[in-house]
Amino acid sequence: MDAQLIDPLLEIMRLLRNPERGCDWDKVQTFRTIAPYTIEEAYEVADAINRDDMLALKDELGDLLLQVVFHSQIAAEAEKFDFQDVVNSICNKMTRHHPHIFGEADESPGWEQIKASEREQSGQSSALDGVALALPALLRAQKIQKRASRVGFDWPDKAPVKDKLLEELEEVAAATSDAEIHEEIGDLLFSAVNLARHYKVDAERALADATAKFTKRFKRVESILTKDMQDMSLDELEVEWQKAKASLANG
Repeated sequence: MDAQLIDPLLEIMRLLRNPERGCDWDKVQTFRTIAPYTIEEAYEVADAINRDDMLALKDELGDLLLQVVFHSQIAAEAEKFDFQDVVNSICNKMTRHHPHIFGEADESPGWEQIKASEREQSGQSSALDGVALALPALLRAQKIQKRASRVGFDWPDKAPVKDKLLEELEEVAAATSDAEIHEEIGDLLFSAVNLARHYKVDAERALADATAKFTKRFKRVESILTKDMQDMSLDELEVEWQKAKASLANG
């Protein structure tokens, strides 16, 4: 990386964090307070990509890069590491993960083999170690299930997965306390993710798409109603919902 390309941004962050002349908001931030913004910026990058908005993507990538610089500056002030250390770390990792490109191996040993070796070297004993706790719940459930599957802990086909989902639905219906309902609905969602995985469907993306579809239809219903939803019966709302679905399907 040409240092001159990143130096202006690094200098801006140093000035913002200056204890005497810096921005009152920026200079009091910590890793923990900035983390939610980092996650939000990553989602905004994904949103720009989904909308195929290249101008927005350029801006959002800049915002995401700023988050990396922000964390690096906080670390540098604590004498833990700096931005160059971050760059060196990822360069070393990418080189290590592609020995067939940067080393003497004839072919890649495979991503999972590499990751398993790294987990072993870092002292992680479980096949489930290393799956980030901060991941969205559906995505984390899917990753945990994939890890378990790789070591043989999995249903052989879709049929028992479907049965398990129906079983969990019955257990939700049978639950009597708030705590039981909470637990059983969690089990139901986990089983739904498992079914999605067996169908090779990304559960996180599938739910996002379903939510977007509902949002679009709901807004269409709002646009065609002549009275408040609260004043309508469920049957009336269902009629309008079907109208909205039909109009969207017909373009």
